Amino acid sequence: MRIAIAADHGGFDLKEKIKKYLLDKGHSVHDFGTSSTNPVDYPDFAKKVAIAVSTGENERGILFCRNGIGMSIAANRLKHVRAATCYDVDTAKSGRFHDNINVLSLGADYTDEKTAIEIVNTWLEVLFDDNERRVRRINKLDE
Repeated sequence: MRIAIAADHGGFDLKEKIKKYLLDKGHSVHDFGTSSTNPVDYPDFAKKVAIAVSTGENERGILFCRNGIGMSIAANRLKHVRAATCYDVDTAKSGRFHDNINVLSLGADYTDEKTAIEIVNTWLEVLFDDNERRVRRINKLDE
């Protein structure tokens, strides 16, 4: 799978760990930065991933910041992006199955590496339940 990733300074370390994990699993990873723990503005990096997903350049995206919330808010500004912050496997599973989230946002202050890997695996493996009702709702979001 083609996956775009990005982080601000607070999510940099977790991004690097998950990037290595994704590459080891054979995924294609496009890293939009940041490249250090020096302070940056999260909307700049969320936008890069959101554009990559909304245009189809990448199938999915993963964002990292301290709490995951700011990144998901910024990413959701773009059409066809359904970003959500997930702190556990259940929210990742539900978000994929019910809402077809295509951008995952993780909070580095609340998610350790092991849990992040479990969340990412679930989010990558669960398929969207594309029944008419759920598709209709997704289409309304895109309008």
